[in-house]
Amino acid sequence: MVELSPDAVEAFLSETDDSPIVMLNLINFEADGGRERYLQYHKMAKPILARFGAQILFGGDGLPVLTTGPSGGWDAVVLVRYPNRTAFKNMIADPEYQQAFKVGVSAIADIALQPMKHMNDLP
Repeated sequence: MVELSPDAVEAFLSETDDSPIVMLNLINFEADGGRERYLQYHKMAKPILARFGAQILFGGDGLPVLTTGPSGGWDAVVLVRYPNRTAFKNMIADPEYQQAFKVGVSAIADIALQPMKHMNDLP
């Protein structure tokens, strides 16, 4: 089930807005046509992302996890780059995006959204 944590979103959006953010999306699809609905969501969302200066950097199917631990793996991974936190905030508030998001939510059984900022010591 897709549910944003209001406290986490508020904390994320309250920090300095001076650098790009990459959002890591780890996704498990609903068994009943989730992958197909997610692709429909992407078709709807792609022009909206572009309007806010965001771009999909990578999207791929998950392969078996190579490490031990609690993770059972993910069906797909998507990396989306936003020019800043404000662009993300404005996009998720956009009425057209909210309509597309409903399709996305119907596709997803589980998701982890992890915002990331550039680590200065790495390329």
